[in-house]
Amino acid sequence: MLSRKERNRIKIKKISERNRLSVFKSNNHIYVQLIDDKNGKTIVSSSSLEKSIKEKKLNRKEVAETIGKDIAKKIISKGIDKVAFDRGKYKYHGLIKILADAARVEGLNF
Repeated sequence: MLSRKERNRIKIKKISERNRLSVFKSNNHIYVQLIDDKNGKTIVSSSSLEKSIKEKKLNRKEVAETIGKDIAKKIISKGIDKVAFDRGKYKYHGLIKILADAARVEGLNF
């Protein structure tokens, strides 16, 4: 039986030709990266460990929103506006939903 993470990745890679916006969260930090699966390369990334985000001393929800806006700006500056959102093994609620909504507000389509 496949795990939730494996099922999500299979669907995204099979259906979509878009680059994959992958999210990972640990107990302390959130990491997001845009991955080009054809070449196996990370195009842009953002995380709560970046100096500009870490210095602000925000709570977890504010950090998720800031990272969502930051990654969206980086992706759009590369000339990409459509991505496939890969939530990994996480349900679409809480920090993951906040991050995705913030990226959508900045103009990213998924």
